[in-house]
Formats: sequence, C-alpha cells, structure tokens
Amino acid sequence: MIYTVTFNPAIDYVVRLDRELQVGDVNRARGEDCVLGGKGINVSGVLAQLGVESVAQGLKTDFVHLDHGMTRINVKIKAGQETELNGAGPDIPEAAMQALEQKLDALQKDDILVLAGSIPASLAQTTYERLLARLEEKGCVTREKQGRPRAICS
Repeated sequence: MIYTVTFNPAIDYVVRLDRELQVGDVNRARGEDCVLGGKGINVSGVLAQLGVESVAQGLKTDFVHLDHGMTRINVKIKAGQETELNGAGPDIPEAAMQALEQKLDALQKDDILVLAGSIPASLAQTTYERLLARLEEKGCVTREKQGRPRAICS
C-alpha cells in the first residue's frame, strides 16, 4: 500500500473572474470550485487517477484529527494572473505527532510512505527527518528522491 502524509492539507477555494482583479472594488465570480489541496493529497489524487490505491484521499483516508483548529483554506483568484491567499492552518500538537507515529509503526513489508509538502510553523523543520529515523529503526529503507523524503518498508 502507498501512504501519503500531508502536514498542511488545505481546501482550495478557486474563484474565476471575467476580468482582472480590481483591488478595492466589487469583483463578481464567473465560476468557483472547492478542491482538496496539499502535496501529499495531490500525490494520492494522481495515484487514484492512475488506478493505484493509496491511503490519504479518494478511496481511503486515515487522518489524525486535531482537537483545535481546522484545515487551512486557500483562496485562489484566477483573473488574468493568479493571486493566492493561503491560510496558516492549525498548530499540530505533540500528541498528534505521536498519533501519526503510531500509525506509521503499522507499515508493513512493501508499503511505501510519501512525505510531501511544507511543514507547519508549529512543527520543527526536522520533522521529516524525525519520522524517517523512526522508520529506519524499524528496518524501512528511507531516502530522498528529488529532494522529497520517502520510505519503503521491507
């Protein structure tokens, strides 16, 4: 199974305008969509389109839910040039990190883990290294491919 981890998932609210964005004026949308965002969720979405099962989005989810805060909402304004307003997202407490680590402890032979996207300010920028070190202790092969960490358990 392929598992993806996204520390900064988002709901992208995409607004399309008929003209350039007019700051300080009323802008009317000609269309709008809400889509799931976040690098790991995007990976799972592409895998689903290719007919490959993964856990994160689409066919299956296994989220760690937080007691406080909510998924960030990003506003994407498509009006000639695209303008983005990206939300900050919630703080991730240590208890949620430990819950994630318990889920990752269950990885089995031939499972693949993809860690993708930015790390929120509430977590150490060494969070990926922390998770990969834990997996290496379990016998998983970990490496970065094109700057992206991943693990294969055997």
